[in-house]
Amino acid sequence: MPALNHYLVLSAILFSIGTAGVFLRRNLITILLSIEIMLNAVNLSFVAFGRALGSADGQIIVFFVMTVAAAEAAVGLAIVISLFRHHESLNPDQFTALKW
Repeated sequence: MPALNHYLVLSAILFSIGTAGVFLRRNLITILLSIEIMLNAVNLSFVAFGRALGSADGQIIVFFVMTVAAAEAAVGLAIVISLFRHHESLNPDQFTALKW
């Protein structure tokens, strides 16, 4: 049975991959997916701490985080589609002005 440290190391690796994806990628959809990876890393930490402490609080928090992440993904994808329709590109460097 893996110890708490193993879950935390895996969570840190996932969070680092997500952070690298946000800072290094030049595509809005890839950036959104990287943010989702970061949220899943945090969820893994909540579940690991809940398991280590013998409490169901971690799973309850993860349920709420997943609900917010689904709403964030839907709104983010709608914004990406709108930006692509107006600018014909998904490069975030081209979206510096807040006007159309």
